[in-house]
Amino acid sequence: MALENLFSLVKERWKTPAGAVAPEAPVNNENPAEKPRDVPVPKQPTTFKCPRCMQVTPADVYAANLKVCPACNYHGRMGARERLNIFADAGTFSEFDKGMTSLNPIDFPGYDEKMGALREKTGLVDAIITGTASIHSIPFVIGVMDSNFMMASMGSVVGEKITRAFEYAESHGLPLVMFTASGGARMQEGIISLMQMAKTSAAAAKLSEAGELFISVLTDPTTGGVEASFASLGDIIIAEPKVLIGFAGRRVIEGTIKQHLPEDFQSAEFQLEHGFVDIITERKAMRKTIRHILRLHGYRGDKNA
Repeated sequence: MALENLFSLVKERWKTPAGAVAPEAPVNNENPAEKPRDVPVPKQPTTFKCPRCMQVTPADVYAANLKVCPACNYHGRMGARERLNIFADAGTFSEFDKGMTSLNPIDFPGYDEKMGALREKTGLVDAIITGTASIHSIPFVIGVMDSNFMMASMGSVVGEKITRAFEYAESHGLPLVMFTASGGARMQEGIISLMQMAKTSAAAAKLSEAGELFISVLTDPTTGGVEASFASLGDIIIAEPKVLIGFAGRRVIEGTIKQHLPEDFQSAEFQLEHGFVDIITERKAMRKTIRHILRLHGYRGDKNA
């Protein structure tokens, strides 16, 4: 009863007569909630800890080394635009389908909000950038997947942009270089995502039938439906050192075949030894290697380049 009387007293104290204006609440400058607050700026990491050898390297040293661990040569993850800047000739990249965005085909809860937040955070519309560029003045079509955007999972937009890149290369008689990095199919798009495996594989086959070159460059990690579709269909398959390549995880495979697998069975080096990968190339040598391959296959640009 005493508590009810207290509520009544508080109510009567703040009751405003009809037609009157309620008084402004006093500002308490001592109350932190009343003070304007600065939005904290996320701190940039000052060090990089290699996930392979656990060596800690200053962030600026790691960045200057093209995001390659100086201790074990592990090639770390690199954003799509970062990779374009170090690989393509300066000023030659022309992007395809800049504004292509994904809908929510199966009404997955929270998918639209997550996509919006990632677009704001990464500056990307989706997990891949495609377009035309040149390398040592040799024109080609390029696609670069970015694991910063939903682990570069392949949904409808990613699959469509990859397919269009293949089709453009076919119709214009150009080679195609695709840098892959993916966790596989995008679960938020259900079977629509799985359909992209067949669509991209068919586009790769048509490019091959047209006699044009497809170079697949596997970066860390290339897994799931991407590895099981177009990424494994390159005329030449290149991998960066020590990267993860595979379809399913170790536990799933061991549980299925009832066998223990080698510790490095999904590494680039293991894949090279067993014939899945044609060559392992360090990031700093990638431009030179791919230029050499393109010239060996008869592609030419400026003869003075």
